Amino acid sequence: MSAPALVLVAHGTRSPRGVEMIGTLADAVRAELAGSGAEPEVRTAFVDVLGPTPADVLRELDCGPAVVVPAFLASGYHVYQDVPREVRDSGHPDVVVTPAMGPDPMLARVMRKRLREAGMRRGDAVVLAAAGSSDARARHDVRRATALLAEELGGSVRTAYIATGEPRVPEVVAALRESGRDRVFVGSYLLAHGLFHQRLREAGADGVAEPLGAHPGIVRLLTERYLFGASEYLSTAA
Repeated sequence: MSAPALVLVAHGTRSPRGVEMIGTLADAVRAELAGSGAEPEVRTAFVDVLGPTPADVLRELDCGPAVVVPAFLASGYHVYQDVPREVRDSGHPDVVVTPAMGPDPMLARVMRKRLREAGMRRGDAVVLAAAGSSDARARHDVRRATALLAEELGGSVRTAYIATGEPRVPEVVAALRESGRDRVFVGSYLLAHGLFHQRLREAGADGVAEPLGAHPGIVRLLTERYLFGASEYLSTAA
């Protein structure tokens, strides 16, 4: 029985660099899976801004089995509403949808590395910056991600939002400075470059970590999500 196709679903961005990062990530997951003996077809899809949509990709798979992996760091509207709707709209009869990427301890480990690359030192104030969501479940996931990062760093971390929700990143950075913190660093709880990450550079921090991107830890996490979904499919098909 051939391995189910992997459909990696991301948000979408108008940033060419961000789109390229998602493509690089998909290529890295494909290589990781090939190294483990699985060689599924790997496709990317987007739920907003640009195409193809998950429904478009699933229709093109000729009804072969597929595992949809939501490459989202928190589970809000896109994960609970958009992805299932796209699967239904595709008419594809054989799809497994895995849990989203985050929150997960691996993301915290990668964020720590990104923060250190940005110049963060022990004792610096740290803000976890997420895109934000009107969905309470997504906000809960972000708070959990903040707790995981605090545990990884061995110190306190503040949560802030870039687009939706309060408090906003510039407000938290300013409040930390007013409280006497000399150095403030922002951890980008984003997968790829785009408008949201650009806004972080205008928040007044001493340093801004790069998005999580195609770090090997992120690749392994997505690979694990796919293998979990594939095992669910194979156990059902057996």
